[in-house]
Amino acid sequence: MIKAALSVIEDGVLESAKRTLGTERRALEALERALGGGLADPFQRAVETISGITGRVIVTGVGKSGHIAVKIAATLASTGTPAFFVHAAEANHGDLGMIGPSDVVLALSKGGESAEIRGIVSYARRFSIPLIAVTCSEKSSLASASDIILLMPNEAEACPHGLAPTTSTLMQLAMGDALAIALLEKRGFTARDFHVFHPGGKLGASLRHVADVMHGAIAYRWWREERLSRRPSRHSHASTSVALES
Repeated sequence: MIKAALSVIEDGVLESAKRTLGTERRALEALERALGGGLADPFQRAVETISGITGRVIVTGVGKSGHIAVKIAATLASTGTPAFFVHAAEANHGDLGMIGPSDVVLALSKGGESAEIRGIVSYARRFSIPLIAVTCSEKSSLASASDIILLMPNEAEACPHGLAPTTSTLMQLAMGDALAIALLEKRGFTARDFHVFHPGGKLGASLRHVADVMHGAIAYRWWREERLSRRPSRHSHASTSVALES
């Protein structure tokens, strides 16, 4: 009887997982369809705007959108697009000084009404810094203030209460990846370029070139020979000993 009860619980857990993945898969499919429709032009303009700046992409957001923004900034930076994350709340307490006139702001907010994000939006408008919004609400304050709106489908969250950001953050993440790869390909960013920014770990090791390895080997041989040349020989030790005894 206990085994039967556990089986029912396990079945329920697996069904929950399948529902979540199904909900999120459908959201990504909707996002893909949007890129074949109304999202196509704003996406292309976003890529052109970012590739045309001389500064960096300032990715911002709060809450779960903020966590996704951190990852997007890291992906952009490692694929040839200088970028970093600025927390929208911290921006209101001095971090606005990290944003320059040659930068572009990429702001993430599902509803587009986060109070913390208003400061960075106002700053971007005041100094004519390009502002790109990633949101599900076309009529939000963020969308209204933006130069480019990357409008995501307003799909249901996987959370059964419709509250926990799940589907929406997955679409934000996918949008960030799509931007990063489009920019990478537009710039002709190569595996060798990637290695410059990612020399560590297994990934970095897989991208090492023969020249890198040979340079290290030659440097080691030079160091070893130089060290041996400075080491006193056994004969010199013996000569010193005889001299002292005499």
